[in-house]
Amino acid sequence: MNTLLRLTVANIRSLVRDRAALFWTFFFPVMFVFLFGWIFGGSSDSKVAIGFVDQDNTQVSMGLQQSFSQVTLLTIQTGSLEAEKAAMQHGDISAIVVVPSGTGAAVAAKSATSIQLYIDPSSSQVSQVVEQIADQIANRFNLQLAGGSSVVGIQQMTLQSTNISTVAYLVPSILAMALMQLGVFAAIPLVQQREKGILKRIGATPLARWKLVGSNVLLRLLVAIVDAVVILGIGLVFFNIQIVGSLLEAAGLVLLGAGAFLAIGFALASFLKTEEQATGVVQVVQMPMMFLSGIFFSFDFLPGFLQTVARFLPLTYLADALRQVMVNGTQVAPLGVDVAVLTGWLVVCLGIAARSFRWE
Repeated sequence: MNTLLRLTVANIRSLVRDRAALFWTFFFPVMFVFLFGWIFGGSSDSKVAIGFVDQDNTQVSMGLQQSFSQVTLLTIQTGSLEAEKAAMQHGDISAIVVVPSGTGAAVAAKSATSIQLYIDPSSSQVSQVVEQIADQIANRFNLQLAGGSSVVGIQQMTLQSTNISTVAYLVPSILAMALMQLGVFAAIPLVQQREKGILKRIGATPLARWKLVGSNVLLRLLVAIVDAVVILGIGLVFFNIQIVGSLLEAAGLVLLGAGAFLAIGFALASFLKTEEQATGVVQVVQMPMMFLSGIFFSFDFLPGFLQTVARFLPLTYLADALRQVMVNGTQVAPLGVDVAVLTGWLVVCLGIAARSFRWE
């Protein structure tokens, strides 16, 4: 185990000294996050659109609607509950206020009642603003109509929007791209070391080969964790994306994705003879995945035949899984299918690499 750790430390030092590797591993994905964040992160409309559903049709409900309409931060649209829910799930509005039937009668009798507020937990900043406004309006009504007694309350409901911001869509996608590059580019140094006879000389020493492989795997997994922390940190701090899923699940997907693409990199290295070959083949492998896996735009925008191609690419499922866990984005496949596909790529490519990898 001590030998494995020393080899890993040596690999880390080698990575730090390699400026090109540092660029493609860290600065390239970070550059993408900032670039797309600045392009798509701004908003020309500072108002928050909400739906108002009046199921009571009394002076009280109309007074509540007027109070919400007078808030300059809000834009109000009215309709049925079903129509407003559909609008919220589509991303056209950010919240829904529902005044249930019987609210006016309850207020007249000074009996406790509640108006319903539908919010999206994945948009916590907007939700907090709407919650504060609703609380202020309810408190004002209680003061005016009931002398401060708590008659009108707020019942919070949750409704997940299937439409997420462009930045929230791109951050987990760029993380998936970084993990893909981290894995498939691992083929190049392996081919380079074999071409120069380094692997042959190491194989002649008493060093167990699994330790050499294990140190490379451990290095790449550590880099994957650092990549995830840096990319998500930039998204959280600079572009205010909200991580709504489990961080533990996200970490598991990062490691699974890194492992799957590392296995692909090892499998590629098994059949390539020269560094020039490896560089060209790696580019051929990664470029279609970057542009066909839905990491820069929604999978649904692809033509039908390209969607079929994309469903065979592991990056499609890694990006989809990360978005589902982190931002609850629209899904390409159920999360279990994403995990199964990535596991399948990991197992099959590891099998190919174990059977075909050459040390000289």
